[in-house]
Amino acid sequence: MPDQAKFSIGQIIQHKLFGYRGVIFEIDPVFMLSDEWYQQVAKSRPPREEPWYHIMVDNALHTTYVAQQNLDTTKDLQPIDHPDIDELLGSYDNGQYHIRKHQLQ
Repeated sequence: MPDQAKFSIGQIIQHKLFGYRGVIFEIDPVFMLSDEWYQQVAKSRPPREEPWYHIMVDNALHTTYVAQQNLDTTKDLQPIDHPDIDELLGSYDNGQYHIRKHQLQ
């Protein structure tokens, strides 16, 4: 986990610009997608050298990839409604999802 990451896997967050809630399921220490994606999607041109987060969006079917500067904590810590939540994260307790412990086969 990058030292500069302000958020953690399983944490419920809110997008500063678009207002949606979601839960973090993966963190990249720096931007890891293509230059083309950055040019087309990251309109606010957030820093590439800071952490980026993979987010399951509440009440949606999709996930998003968001720069740290565009995320904030949220007071609404109700569970997230997303079809992949049980597959990607473990149990929910007091506003936080736990990391799923995969068994070795």
